[in-house]
Amino acid sequence: MNATKAFDIPKELVWQAYLDVKRSSGGPGLDGLTMEAFEEDLKNQLYRLWNRMSSGSYFPPPVMRVEIPKSDGGVRGLGIPTIGDRIAQAVVKRYLEPLVEPKFHEDSYGYRPNRSALDAVRQARQRCWRDDWVLDLDISKFFDKLDHALVMRAVKRFTDCKWVLLYIERWLKADVQLQDETILHREMGTPQGGVISPLLANIFLHLGFDQWMKENYPHIHFERYADDIVVHCRSLKQLQWIKKRIEQRLKLCKLSLNDKKTRVVYCKDSRRSGEWTCQSFDFLGYTFRPRSSRNHRGELFVSFSPAISRKASKSLRQTIRREWKLQARSQHSIEELARRLNPVITGWINYYGRFCRSEMHSVLDRINTALAFWAMRKFKKLRGHKTRAHKWLKGVAQREPSLFAHWKYQGWMTRAV
Repeated sequence: MNATKAFDIPKELVWQAYLDVKRSSGGPGLDGLTMEAFEEDLKNQLYRLWNRMSSGSYFPPPVMRVEIPKSDGGVRGLGIPTIGDRIAQAVVKRYLEPLVEPKFHEDSYGYRPNRSALDAVRQARQRCWRDDWVLDLDISKFFDKLDHALVMRAVKRFTDCKWVLLYIERWLKADVQLQDETILHREMGTPQGGVISPLLANIFLHLGFDQWMKENYPHIHFERYADDIVVHCRSLKQLQWIKKRIEQRLKLCKLSLNDKKTRVVYCKDSRRSGEWTCQSFDFLGYTFRPRSSRNHRGELFVSFSPAISRKASKSLRQTIRREWKLQARSQHSIEELARRLNPVITGWINYYGRFCRSEMHSVLDRINTALAFWAMRKFKKLRGHKTRAHKWLKGVAQREPSLFAHWKYQGWMTRAV
């Protein structure tokens, strides 16, 4: 250990944390410093950060709060740390994550290595086929209401490293600056948007929910992605019983359920004759509900299955219209558009098209519409002729069916008339 430093923090740990933050990208915090500007003096920036963390003199700057509109008309507050603070948080995450990760529950999927939201959706689908009922939990303002003392108690279950505990406590208490430059002194909660926040949430809910369920109700299964939780029950009576106990448990954790958003869902399908007012729920961008399907013999039946949610579909269409703005890119060739857009389109299809891909048709059609409007702006002979522009685009698809990533899933686009 360095005798001149209070804490022995390896410089290599800071370097690896910087690489983590660089890979995740993200904009500047309150200081306005971008990653590019940070890297102009990278060696000194990282040394100063290591020096301050090792001496115990690092204090996180205020977090910049930005508000993201929600579909229900509300807003979600995100806390944007500075580049330097993100690296500092990544240092602690790199130290702490290997200690806690092996202890986490197998049905915890959020922000964990080698686990994904699609894994959670797949497991939920299997269990909806097995169990008749779902309790779709919504914890009221989870990140805003986390009790700092309980968070620290949870972290101490996994480590007694003094510098890790010191900086986590400082991040929990770090001030927040609003867009009107008002400074808020935080006494509870951890801002969404921080590097360390997802790990703290997982640690808290591992002890507060996952491990508690495993020890007390191992026969009741669930999937959890951060604070998004789905619980599977064999009967309505069992669901109502476990719901009361979960409410009691959350109260001990100084949390509560949002009664308006917590749903009791009947997983209706061809095998189930019961009735219930609510027969659908949303989970990680997918809507689970009864859907017409065919078995291996081609016979129709009703399956309780996931497909892209209406909310997610609307969000993707808005991205195409408001962010892509293809009509303003008439200087680009269609090949250049394909190179730029295909990684995004492929990502959407790989995620939202994993289950019941046909439900993505409105999104994929919207891409074609945007391309047709681009063609109307690009070529004089197509201006004002929407039908002609769509026919031109279909001709391109027939000649080059692999040009855009989604065309291979739209046979009507590449099929000759």
